[in-house]
Amino acid sequence: MNFLTLDLNLLRVFDAVMIEQNLTRAADKLAMTQPAVSNALKRLRHSLGDELLIRTAYGVKPTPRAETLWPSIRLALSNLEAAIAPTSFDVSKAQATFRMAMADATAALWMPTLVRAIERDAPGLNARMVPLTTREPRPMLIRGDIDIAVGFFPGVVAQLAGGQGASSSPIRHERLYSGHYVCVMRKDHPLADKELTMDGYCDANHLLVSFSGRAHGLVDEALAHIGRERRILLTVNQFFTGGKVVANSDLITVLPRHLIESTGMTDALVWKELPFDLPEVHIDMLWHERDGRNPAHKWLRDNLITMTQSNLIPTLEHDTRLDT
Repeated sequence: MNFLTLDLNLLRVFDAVMIEQNLTRAADKLAMTQPAVSNALKRLRHSLGDELLIRTAYGVKPTPRAETLWPSIRLALSNLEAAIAPTSFDVSKAQATFRMAMADATAALWMPTLVRAIERDAPGLNARMVPLTTREPRPMLIRGDIDIAVGFFPGVVAQLAGGQGASSSPIRHERLYSGHYVCVMRKDHPLADKELTMDGYCDANHLLVSFSGRAHGLVDEALAHIGRERRILLTVNQFFTGGKVVANSDLITVLPRHLIESTGMTDALVWKELPFDLPEVHIDMLWHERDGRNPAHKWLRDNLITMTQSNLIPTLEHDTRLDT
């Protein structure tokens, strides 16, 4: 391939198809016809000597070569866009849609305040919530499936903060806040009116909020280190569901303190300090470097930070409304 003769417009088509994973949607985004998109991909395949995209029943699937090429192409196009875009930015006139991934409880905590900010300052911005089903959102960010992820990503952040491959990673992160875990149960639970001991905790039946459905988590690792274990009777994949079940059964669970209110069952629950130590839960914001200079994306990130620093989210403050 001679790069000097390569039609760079083909890379814009490739980028759009990689984002949408669908020729029709990519054509709509580019204001092109689907045959024109197909023809552009055919020319690019010929130039690069690789199929790049394979048709499936649900759209197209990238080849390994396409997966390798796309991050560099996406970043280069983003840099070009930033270089030629107007230097001024008026958020009140901005038009953009952001896909955000976070757990149901985190969304319940953040979205009301963020929506008020959008309605007040940025009426042309839209947010699309995507279920967060993993502690590893980097592939979703790299593929362009989401624009930002908010949650507890201990392994990812440890690597990005200086671990292996940190300098070459296209993922950026910033800590929003930290909290701590507590034991949660219904108000009339047999353990509710007494000090929570290690034996009482381990002898109870437990609920675990697990995105993957795996019945083993941070608590079980901590218990194993001190030679104890618990019985997990039920796993659920939503904090709201967990709060509902615990409020209506003898199961107990462990939740971040700041997420209890988002279960919607505050009046039916009590929380107690755990009889063993757990690390703090850190809530981080992750995004791809290609969006770093996007002014609308920066406005969104800045607002998430401001909401934390300015105590605009009441449940992040010390809350004494629940009995302990």
